Amino acid sequence: MSDPNLDELAAELAEFAEPEKKGGRPPREERIIAGFEEIQRFVEKHGCAPQHGEGRDIFERLYAVRLDRLRALDECRAILAPLDRQGLLSGAKIAAAPTETIDEDELMTELAGAAGDSGITELRHVRASSEKRAAEEVANRTVCEDFDSFKPLFERVQREMKEGVRRSLPVDRMDQIKLADIQQGQFFIVGGQIAYVAEVGETFKTGDERWDSRLRVIYDNGTESNPLARSFQRSLYPDKENAGRIITNPDAGPLFADEQDADDLASGTIYVLRSKSDNPIVAANREVLHKIGVTGGRVETRIVNASLDPTFLLADAEIVATYILYNVNRVKLENLIHRVFDPAQLDIEIKDRFGNPVKPREWFLVPLFVIDEVVKRIKDGSITQFVYDPAAAKLVKIAS
Repeated sequence: MSDPNLDELAAELAEFAEPEKKGGRPPREERIIAGFEEIQRFVEKHGCAPQHGEGRDIFERLYAVRLDRLRALDECRAILAPLDRQGLLSGAKIAAAPTETIDEDELMTELAGAAGDSGITELRHVRASSEKRAAEEVANRTVCEDFDSFKPLFERVQREMKEGVRRSLPVDRMDQIKLADIQQGQFFIVGGQIAYVAEVGETFKTGDERWDSRLRVIYDNGTESNPLARSFQRSLYPDKENAGRIITNPDAGPLFADEQDADDLASGTIYVLRSKSDNPIVAANREVLHKIGVTGGRVETRIVNASLDPTFLLADAEIVATYILYNVNRVKLENLIHRVFDPAQLDIEIKDRFGNPVKPREWFLVPLFVIDEVVKRIKDGSITQFVYDPAAAKLVKIAS
């Protein structure tokens, strides 16, 4: 489980701020008891006391910090001793744990309130863990002594991004970046800087039985760092201010495929339809008249009400071809396809259900094999060298 923002965590634990009244006890004692009872429920569920450790659930780590605080304060021990059926206050030591990444002193100050006026579980003014990790990451960077050997790589990537050969895709969900994506030779954007994974060390198991590895990451400002792969992964997670981005690899494979690879980011589907309209113009050109569009959903859902939609010529339509696409902006792609086939756009006007004239814009008089060729040339980048000749019904290379 990835560590949540501590401010979000405070909201999750806010239920302890107003515990159920217990026989007229002072509010301070009620808060102490409520916090201790939560630890007891954890022990009942898991069969052991909560422990520290970076790889452990953030709630368990907070309970461990809280238990340490309750043990250390005589006042708390006196209040809780009659309730301690599990012997949690007896001084039995919690198993030794890996180094914590959250500052326990800071957490204890904000948590327990036993030494002050705040509630046992109240969190205030705690800096988000993502902010602390980002600050630590920058602080741990050093000058890259052999940056001259990496500088041409950054220049090439920047050039290819400008030319559209590569794209930077925003990370918009927590599970989008997998450890398998963090490979040698891959580029990312972290904190506004291009990051290059120069080396991936041998994998090893951490104290919580998870696989990890040490990286060498070079940044375009001439610095480098050696984070663990999982730490680097977390630095790419989206936040409100500076989300990470993935820079696509031009050699990563086709943009269009019949099957999605495990790590691909699906963007949508190009669909090619034929109309079943009995309109004389449509009927006379049915084999070469196609509607070409791009959708982020299921094509079958897109055409379910075609007979009621002027966009579909107020008639049912059949799907004649689809191309699944990955890592592509759907709107820009659809606009590109329509520009290529603009000379062959169908010029037709029909009446909608209310008698209003409508001119559909996505129908083109173009053979299916030409559409297939256009998709292939968009995939390999050569489409910029061709235009569609409606008289010859084929793509024609632009004279150089």
